[in-house]
Amino acid sequence: MENKTPKRILIVGGGFAGLTVAMELERKLGRDPSVEITLINRENFFLFTPMLHEVAASDLDLTTIVNPVRKMLRRVNFLAGEVEQIDLEQKRVIVSHGFDHHPHTLEFDFLVFGLGSVTNTYGLPGVQEHALTMKSLGDAMRVRNRVIAHLEEADSDCCGKTDSLLTFVVAGGGFAGVETVAAINDFVRRAVRSYPHLTGDLLRVILIHSGPVILPELEESLGVYAQKILAARQIEIRLKTKIESFSGEAIRLTDGTMIPTNMLVWTAGTSPNPLLETIPCAKEGGRLLVTEFLELQSWPGVWALGDCSAIPDGRTGKFHPPTAQHALRQGKIAAHNVIAFIRGTEKKRFDFSTIAQLATIGRRTGVANILGINFSGFIAWWLWRTIYLFKLPRFEKKLRVALDWTLDLIFSKDLVQFLDIRAPMLSRREAHPSRKSKTVQPDLPTPVP
Repeated sequence: MENKTPKRILIVGGGFAGLTVAMELERKLGRDPSVEITLINRENFFLFTPMLHEVAASDLDLTTIVNPVRKMLRRVNFLAGEVEQIDLEQKRVIVSHGFDHHPHTLEFDFLVFGLGSVTNTYGLPGVQEHALTMKSLGDAMRVRNRVIAHLEEADSDCCGKTDSLLTFVVAGGGFAGVETVAAINDFVRRAVRSYPHLTGDLLRVILIHSGPVILPELEESLGVYAQKILAARQIEIRLKTKIESFSGEAIRLTDGTMIPTNMLVWTAGTSPNPLLETIPCAKEGGRLLVTEFLELQSWPGVWALGDCSAIPDGRTGKFHPPTAQHALRQGKIAAHNVIAFIRGTEKKRFDFSTIAQLATIGRRTGVANILGINFSGFIAWWLWRTIYLFKLPRFEKKLRVALDWTLDLIFSKDLVQFLDIRAPMLSRREAHPSRKSKTVQPDLPTPVP
């Protein structure tokens, strides 16, 4: 008798890589009853991370850069949960789910890793405890709330530590750090006009980078240009130095400098998801080592892509960089190879070279390298917005982002803090609306017949 049990394809991680695999498999296999596709992700949405700094700086509303997974995938099963354990030998994944984090065991025939990376603070004293990060939507909201809270506190008459409250430090001179520091600088220098006791000369915005030039991903000339623009906008750039420790009130640098500040945004390091340490396979720097077909070595029917994979680049002899544009292409190749494995057809190699690298540096200015051609200034900023708006999923979100950008040209930035604070409540027994006072009727004389 023919076995009609569907082939189970399990995708762990819903970032650029994992979601692309799911969308491609849905497009090609979604109506095939012999295949069951499931995506597991911690959040029930896809986050468009290139625009994260714009949420932190109040340029965009927080809902505009997220897309609900259930609206993007109609024929793929979805489970919002945290992956706790992956057993390749038994072909099962354990996921915690719900308010009580109860476990689910999901079995698979084919597995795709798309777990991404996590922030790494390298064990520096106080950094993990006190610093903010820029990796998730919650991180962007915390940065925004903290900046506004500092302005509110510094504007009060009772404040005695204005210097540390109005010093904002970003660690890391790569794309994330430069875009974040530029966005914070633009935000605070425009927002300070709404605070009568504060002036722009009280603000300090500092970028700390370990290398000789910021934006090492781009050509040195673009990094130098970005440094000049940021410095002209009153951002202090400290090169060839690192953070040694952060107490929550001051930063100590490796050159001995002390910077009084209550706010540090850490963008200076990432590491592969720690769950990968439990996977019994070859690794490169903690990432899963795969073939040019994105297959996990020694584990047929298992693929890895995105930040959690080390994919050899035949052109350079190194590994492909963990960028979104690579992850999108890897997702399509991985989906093709999953189908090829099931149907016994020809597989495809992953072969892709970076097309473009772009960064915004505030105030309608950017730097970019597209197909080997350098751009800077307004044209680079315009290209950044145009390209990423095109890449943002779903027309609804494209329209909302375009509208927010248009309104930002007209109105000032919003200074509202989004705080998770419950409204005050009381529990007074006598005040409960369902309790009605009983009216006592007086004794009346019995009428005489």
